[in-house]
Amino acid sequence: MPSFLWDCWPSLEIRAVLCAMGCIQSIGGKGRVFREGITVMDVKASIDPIPTSIDESSSVVLRYRTPHFRASAQVVLPPIPKKETWVVGWIQACSHMEFYNQYGDQGMSSWELPDLQEGKIEAISDSDGVNYPWYGNTTETCTVMGPTKRDSKFIISMNDNFYPSVTWAVPVSESNVARLTNIYRNQSFTTWLVASNTTTNDMIVLHTLHWHMQLSIEVNPTRPLGQRARLREPVTQDQPKILSKNEPIPPNALVKPNANDAQVLMWRPKYGLPLVVIPPKHW
Repeated sequence: MPSFLWDCWPSLEIRAVLCAMGCIQSIGGKGRVFREGITVMDVKASIDPIPTSIDESSSVVLRYRTPHFRASAQVVLPPIPKKETWVVGWIQACSHMEFYNQYGDQGMSSWELPDLQEGKIEAISDSDGVNYPWYGNTTETCTVMGPTKRDSKFIISMNDNFYPSVTWAVPVSESNVARLTNIYRNQSFTTWLVASNTTTNDMIVLHTLHWHMQLSIEVNPTRPLGQRARLREPVTQDQPKILSKNEPIPPNALVKPNANDAQVLMWRPKYGLPLVVIPPKHW
């Protein structure tokens, strides 16, 4: 993503030459010299300062679109003396998720990550599901193949937001009568800027970011379509935090499954037993 766009967004900025700041995960002494030569000139992170938009154009589902989280970094790799491949990019994991859709006194549907909810894992990968462990493989990563004789300079960027559909009617009912009364969502993420040697499997955490997205939508299903939903506080999101001390990457943030494949949609009635509506893609 062109760096000049970042001037338009409120953001947190860090300019630093990485000497002892990198958090090393499995790296030998020979790699340490290279690690200390990696320079991160600029790290920026922001969430667009706009409210979540609501779309009631469908008679079947309510759609909403949250503002985007955006991160960007300018990185300089020193010359690579050997025939090695380095990838620098973003890795993201979800560490907390609450996603409830209330249907009056009938009950609620809930997207859940069972292992995360039960405390079996610390976080779960938010990879695109193809390029593990990376968030993506276009603007989100840069690959440099050695040997190289001069510095390699590049910008890597990523963005993330939510754009789901929620049924107006109870998801386990054959009725199409609108019953939806409230949507609540609260998710937390950790995003790492990482340099990885794919030849030796060495991995260096260069920066660690924390961010979360929270929203609440009140719905009156008796009103005409287009006049039912209202966004409640918070209207705008807290800005991300760039940590002064790096955090290690939990093992589950690096491997399958990702959050999209592990999540399950449950129906939790006010009375009676919960029901699996959509099972996870990955067991």
